[in-house]
Amino acid sequence: MSEEKKSEIEVRQTRVFKKAYKRLSENQQDQVDDEIDKIIDDPDIGTRKKSDLSHMWVHKFKLDNAEVLLGYSWNEGALLITLMNVGSHENFYQEAKNRRKADLKAIK
Repeated sequence: MSEEKKSEIEVRQTRVFKKAYKRLSENQQDQVDDEIDKIIDDPDIGTRKKSDLSHMWVHKFKLDNAEVLLGYSWNEGALLITLMNVGSHENFYQEAKNRRKADLKAIK
């Protein structure tokens, strides 16, 4: 992605993401920041979910030898990335389904 387009991308965070991010150690936060930079460079890096979670993309990566999922929304028309959650696979998708309405409201 060109630097000009990259600088135009707005990144927002939901409250759920902010809380999960705060619980991470400083080192882990730095690693998550690096992964967010990768998403900004290439928003299609994640996997687009289907059905109830079709509004969400999920980028998987290793954090301290554990697989972590970072859920986000990518609105190409508005050049907007909304970070929705970061956490382990355990209950990630079930919690995302439970928050669906709030997430849809946050990305509009």
